[in-house]
Amino acid sequence: MPWRPMTSPDLDRVQELADRIHVDHPEDRDVLAERLELYPEGCHVLEEGGSVVGYALTHPWTFGEPPPLNERLRGIPPVPTTYYIHDVALLPGGRGKGHAADIAERVAEHARSEGFTNLSLVAVNGSRRFWERLGFRAEAVPGLETKLLSYGSDATLMVRDLTTAGRR
Repeated sequence: MPWRPMTSPDLDRVQELADRIHVDHPEDRDVLAERLELYPEGCHVLEEGGSVVGYALTHPWTFGEPPPLNERLRGIPPVPTTYYIHDVALLPGGRGKGHAADIAERVAEHARSEGFTNLSLVAVNGSRRFWERLGFRAEAVPGLETKLLSYGSDATLMVRDLTTAGRR
């Protein structure tokens, strides 16, 4: 498949993609680089025709406390309670081909293998329905509303159960 592990030389291209895809939510290169440094097994790039056209950034985290945008994590929590999908971003030419669903399933399998019982993310830019098709559901966490607004007016915290009963 066209997804492969991200490496340090990919960071310039990942930054270019992030700047093009997330115009309203830019993240600095050092933020992206830190994700790769802290949890490389959760960072992937999508290649088509020899060019990187997408990326995914994921890592263990604390449920109900999505990291602020464009801020360094400064470490993975010692006792993480969710496997967090920070970003799955594809250029328009890479969309509609099943790549996002593919990486979501790869991430789910990795999270299960690491002992996590759930995935979580913040759905933005009208992506809620896409994530619902992959088994995610909206989750209300009291006091999180203001933080979610920093992700955009349609931002929704979502969770997917990874236990046997929760598999798609």
